[in-house]
Amino acid sequence: MEVSKGEDNALPGNALPRRTLGRTGLEVSVLGFGSAPVGDLYREVGEAAALETIVTALSNGVTLLDTSPFYGSGLSEHRVGSALRHVPEVKPVISTKVGRYALPSQPSPGSSFAGGLDHALQIDYGYDGAMRSIEQSLLRLGVNHLDIVLVHDLDRYTHGDNLEGYYQEALEGAVEALTKLRDEGVIRGYGVGVNEADMAERFARDCDPDAILLAGRYSLLEQPAIESFLPLAEERNIGVLLGGVFNSGILATGPIEGARYDYSEAPPEILEKVRKMEAVCQSHNVPLRRAALQFVLGHPTVSCLVLGAEKPAEVHSQLEDLSATIPDDLWAELKHEGLLGESIPTP
Repeated sequence: MEVSKGEDNALPGNALPRRTLGRTGLEVSVLGFGSAPVGDLYREVGEAAALETIVTALSNGVTLLDTSPFYGSGLSEHRVGSALRHVPEVKPVISTKVGRYALPSQPSPGSSFAGGLDHALQIDYGYDGAMRSIEQSLLRLGVNHLDIVLVHDLDRYTHGDNLEGYYQEALEGAVEALTKLRDEGVIRGYGVGVNEADMAERFARDCDPDAILLAGRYSLLEQPAIESFLPLAEERNIGVLLGGVFNSGILATGPIEGARYDYSEAPPEILEKVRKMEAVCQSHNVPLRRAALQFVLGHPTVSCLVLGAEKPAEVHSQLEDLSATIPDDLWAELKHEGLLGESIPTP
């Protein structure tokens, strides 16, 4: 299969701004590639389109790939590994996750992934489960090392009333395994990937993480992470990766009918706030999604924002939004209108 590298629209020198990922010493582009969509999240993505999308990101200076066994029951990792073989000269930082491993002999039940590999997943935050998950990830990716490994979905959104049991299992099992692998130099660092700022902070206090991926809790719309988690991460030099910076879609689509917020239909108060934000952005001729994308990089503790894509055009759009100039007056007006806290850092 011939895969286009998207070089026609590459940035000069394929250079994206880079930041150091906490104490790992790893230099990562401020824009990372989130591979859930190419794992058939919500809709099936053709193999050629998926590979071209990943290769386009890598060819345009993206140096961090974030994946997980959960995404398409391993399909995301499989496609990331295939894409890497199309650009062997590129050596990106690879971040994947533990907390689930595949049962290849059992069919996959229905989930939010429309396609994916036909392998059921077993939730397991224990020591052996983490090791098994990592072994499977290495095989699917076709690599002999991993840079960052995150304990995945250790939060209330995923586990509800079962969270405490899984949390203790992770502390006594997966964290011990990842600490051992880090100390032996097998991985560069470990951490957690969650949807809740308080769980990110709890993990940071209970463990010794190098990096944390937080989804949806630091965005143009809301910033609960700024109260205590981000200051703690800065104090302990923990690298911060941000996902969900569009709050499940509404900051990308605007307050349209059926707009999504936090994985559900946006309530009226959220629609109204976003409507006001969009009006301010429009008055400065800046698309709302562009402001949302650049805003999160204004915090000095954020190393990288991780954005998903399922088409090369989406990658190019992200690169365009990242490189565009946004006037300082836009941020000042958002603060003046009470839509953004006065002390919130901006680019």
